Amino acid sequence: GRGLATISHDKPHDRGPLQEYEERVYSRRLRDDDHQRTIIQTLQDLHDMLAEYHPPNVKHPTVESLKPHKSLFGSLFGSGPKKSGMKIPSSLPKGLYMYGDVGSGKTMLMDLFFDTLPHNVRSKTRIHFHNFMQEVHKDLHKMHIEHGSDLDAIPFVAANIAEKSSVLCFDEFQVTDVADAMILRRLIEALMSHGCVLVTTSNRHPTDLYKNGIQRQSFIPCITLLQRQLRVLNLDSTTDYRKIPRPPSGVYHHPLDKAAASHADRWFRFLGDFQHDPPHEQVLRVWGRDVQVPLASGRCARFTFEELIGRATGAADYLELMRSFEAFVVTDVPGMTYRERDWARRFITFVDAVYESRAKLVLTTAVPLQNLFMSEEELSDSLSNSSDPSVQKTLHEDSAGDVDSATRMMMDDLGLSMAALKDSSLFSGDEERFAFARALSRLSEMGSKEWVERGLGMEERGGKEEREGWQVVRSRWREDSL
Repeated sequence: GRGLATISHDKPHDRGPLQEYEERVYSRRLRDDDHQRTIIQTLQDLHDMLAEYHPPNVKHPTVESLKPHKSLFGSLFGSGPKKSGMKIPSSLPKGLYMYGDVGSGKTMLMDLFFDTLPHNVRSKTRIHFHNFMQEVHKDLHKMHIEHGSDLDAIPFVAANIAEKSSVLCFDEFQVTDVADAMILRRLIEALMSHGCVLVTTSNRHPTDLYKNGIQRQSFIPCITLLQRQLRVLNLDSTTDYRKIPRPPSGVYHHPLDKAAASHADRWFRFLGDFQHDPPHEQVLRVWGRDVQVPLASGRCARFTFEELIGRATGAADYLELMRSFEAFVVTDVPGMTYRERDWARRFITFVDAVYESRAKLVLTTAVPLQNLFMSEEELSDSLSNSSDPSVQKTLHEDSAGDVDSATRMMMDDLGLSMAALKDSSLFSGDEERFAFARALSRLSEMGSKEWVERGLGMEERGGKEEREGWQVVRSRWREDSL
């Protein structure tokens, strides 16, 4: 099998993926394609971020620090290795996860990205994922033979890989083996904690990885990590009845990086109608006063969070917006901790209005969805102080008390997160806690492919007829809400 093909740069690259693509189209080596161009723009966004990125120096853990430590607690409950602080730096650019069927251009896109990486990327590695995992298991085995089988060798092996690759590109990411599935989250988390940027292709969406695998429940945190730290792009082109390709990414984007603006622009163009109704300002009258819509096109409205929530808008305003529009793009949404309770309440009212009117919602947020209303720290504190036995059991079982990992697992399961939040002082009562959890649940549903594409007249769903049928359903809702 092929080993880690690590390359160091000698000369700077003048071209990014987009210029290289245009050059290949111009010389007729490639055919110009709107959908592919959109994906290459996303590659370009990452290229631009990498051009300004300086990964931290890799800190290699000592073998000693990875050996299990004995304690009274350890002897009662079985000893584990000392907890290694694998915190992913906030400066890490979000990598890419590109998935699609055979013939969707995966190899060409990876070539384009890898061959034009900016010159400040000192070392880059591209490898078939299966070969990569074989190398990893070989290195782990070697460490266990040298230092004993109870050594936690993953952080050690990850540091060695990160030292050689500040950008790591995988071809054909797939998980079929239980041995891979069980170590993958900690391996990827460790690589990212050393500032390693991951870019991968696959033939399936992250949520379909390791489907029906043994102990799949234990693999869910890895899927969560991939979806949180990588931009997931669908390479299979789908167009609506106007022949306009649907943007390849989901409707939610974090953090507020360079790619956030192009995410919002792309969805606004798709959900609006730039051709017949170019973006313009609009004013709605609600109870005798004006509600400003900074940008509207067709049936889509675009706001910054400050314009929509920062001003004293309320339920009546949101209801009027739902009657006038069927899609909303809201940018620059901050994390709302206990200090921003008013914003959180207003935003939840808006989310409920969007959900109940069956409208579309596109967001760019500063933090992942599950941290919108509580920061990671607040959530950790709330979980640690919880008197709920199921919460304490999960905290103990996961990574020897690694609260962050447990948090992530629990936030996937809203039922359990509610148990964790029962004792929290951050909400004024059960009703508010319920509204918070319901908003997260609704945001999750509104992010699904099913919700996003319903009523858009996508060709594979019946085109214009499907759209017209949906318009009838929504107009009934509008009449009922009057």
